[in-house]
This record gives sequence, structure tokens and C-alpha cells, in this order.
Amino acid sequence: MLLKNIGRNVVFLGIVSGLTDISSEMLYPIMPLFLTAVLGAPMTVVGLIEGVAEATASLLKAASGLWSDRAGRRKPFVLWGYGLSAASKPLLALAGAWPFVLFCRFLDRTGKGVRGSARDALLASSTEPEHWGQAFGFHRAMDTAGAVAGPLLTVLLLSVFGMSYRGIFLIAAVPAALGVVVLAYFVEERRLSPDGAAAPRGGAAGLPARSAGSAIKNIFTPDYTRFFLIYGLFAVGNSSDAFLLLKAKAGGLSATAVVLAYVLYNAVYALAATPAGVLADRIGRSRALALGLAVFALVYLGFAWAGGSAVWLLFPVYGLYGALAESSLKAALAERCTAENRAAAMGLFQGAAGILALVASVAAGWLWSRVSPAAPFYLGAACAAAAAGLMALFPVRARSSAR
Repeated sequence: MLLKNIGRNVVFLGIVSGLTDISSEMLYPIMPLFLTAVLGAPMTVVGLIEGVAEATASLLKAASGLWSDRAGRRKPFVLWGYGLSAASKPLLALAGAWPFVLFCRFLDRTGKGVRGSARDALLASSTEPEHWGQAFGFHRAMDTAGAVAGPLLTVLLLSVFGMSYRGIFLIAAVPAALGVVVLAYFVEERRLSPDGAAAPRGGAAGLPARSAGSAIKNIFTPDYTRFFLIYGLFAVGNSSDAFLLLKAKAGGLSATAVVLAYVLYNAVYALAATPAGVLADRIGRSRALALGLAVFALVYLGFAWAGGSAVWLLFPVYGLYGALAESSLKAALAERCTAENRAAAMGLFQGAAGILALVASVAAGWLWSRVSPAAPFYLGAACAAAAAGLMALFPVRARSSAR
């Protein structure tokens, strides 16, 4: 039943994302430790690097989304994006100072930006609208399963084999390269026909050319704009997860325990993502997203107040936020745009979120250093709670209204 609902492309794109996330998540929990303990970077630099990385990805999603819509193609953008990210991993082993880490993260997130909007549009065009929540939830589950396996592999390499951070950076390139191979040979292109409907490989050529200004104007309907602004309020306080990891470390956890806590978060995320997507399809994507933001607010309050062993409870609850929010967010966006502008609409949304992620992460680093380590979490909780309340007011859209 699952395969019948979501289709072959969604399954193989899930496998690609799972392999890529094994690679990325081998590195993510040790990156702030590498920066601070090995390279001696201050907290403000950690915030800067993570903010620039995420802003780069999100801004490029906007540009690549517009380009993909105008070209009427998805797969080339997805392939190049995953390829760039795979190439960035072994370069980290050469880092002797934090600016080179910034460059490598920039290259990695450039790949994410190039692929993201086109991949999400390809997922949507490969699935019927009534199953979008399930499809995006399944994709997120596969992605996050890789995020469980990656840190576990890092723990094995650190604690059993005593491998250095630089050695782990080299090994992380292998699953990323395998993901590119699966994508190249097993994922099918879905071109767009002139009426904006998805067509199988070998179908009609791209859409008639439109100016970028005209395309963007058509995206910003009142419904899309309200959704855009409410989520932006949340994004102002949604700093990098690196601060959660550093808060856990500051609370007394060892480097290995920090990675294991992150694994626990991803395990809950992976297990809950598909059911959360099904729930979003049933109760409404905006309501499911509001619920996820409310969970985020509670978790961030917990990180502000607690430390030490409390993180073993907070990280799995944070996984519930991820499952609810990610499964419903993209489906909610997909139903607020049309097939011919879906990649651009999703890309512009994520571009704005990326700019705010840069602001949030730089602000979090400043607040941590100048106010207190709890301050970034109070800000995040307040923004999430306000956005959750506003998001809950959205009317539930009928399934038939999504085009």
C-alpha cells in the first residue's frame, strides 16, 4: 500500500537522501566540537558558519527553483546538487583553520541549495496530492534514518577505532558518492508539460518562458504570503542545532554522549516522520505544523532551564517536532502553489527562511557569549510559541484544492 500511494521515484529519492544523510550526519554532531576544541574557534564563529551554511542553501533553493521551473526539468538540478555535497566531505580533512571549514560548509550547502527545490517539486509531481503528506513524511523518514546511522558510525569510529575527526571526514565521502550513483541510475525525470502537469520521462518539453518577476508575482497569493510571514516569525528564533549540541556538552556530556543524544533525536524523528505525514494529511497540514511548533517551544524552554541528564528526554521530544514540522511544512507549501511554479515557490520560501536562519544563528552565538547560554533558547521558544498560535488559525484546506 505504501509503494502504491507514493510511487517509485519517492522510494529511490528516499534512498538517496538516506545515504547522503549518513554522510552529512557523520559530520554534523562533531563539527562544532572540531571547530571549538581542535581549531579553537569562538562561539560567534560557530554561529556564523552554521548561519552562512544554511542561508546559502536556502537562497540557492530560490534561484534553482526558478531555474528548474523555467527549464521544465528537475533531475539535473538534483544530480548536480548531491554531487557537490559529496565532493565537499573529504575536503574538510584538510582544514587547518575555521575559514576553510566555512568554505567546505558553503560548498556542501551550495549542493543542498541546488537540489532542494527541484527535488521537492519532483517528489510532489511523482505523487497524488492526497498523499503528499505521506510522501514527504516517507522521504523525511528515510533521510532521518540516515541521520541515525551516520552518528552511530561516528561513535563507532571514535570510541572503538579511536579515529580522528579528519579520518571521519574522509570516510563520510563514501555513502554520499553511493547516493549520487543511485540517483543517476534509478530516479526518473518528470518533465513539465505546457499546462503545468507532470509528464513522465520523454514527455513534453519545458514550459513557455516567463519572466522571473512574473513568476514571483504569481507565487505570492494572499494565502501563501500569510503562511510565509507566520513561518518567518518562527525562523527568527530557529538557530542552528549546533547550539543544542553545545548546550548538551556544556551540561556535562562527553563528546560520545553528545553524539548518542543526537542519534536518539534522529531515531525518534525517523520513526515518527511517516505517521506524522499521514496525520497531517488527515487533520490538515497547517494544524500539524502548528502542533510541531508548539513542541519546539516546549523543548527550547527545556534546554534553557535544564542541563545534564535532562537532554536525554529533550532530544527525543525534539525529534517529534522534526517529524511533525518537516512532514507537514512541505506539503502545506505544495498545496499553496501550482505545478508550474512549485519549485520556485518552495525555493523562495526556503530562501527567506535561510536568511532568517543566518540571523538567528549569529544572534544565538552573540546571546550565548554576551547574555547567557540559556538566552538563545528563550528567544527560540518565544518565536515558536507565537508562530504556533497564528498557524493554528489557518483554515484546513480541502484536498481537492491542491493543484
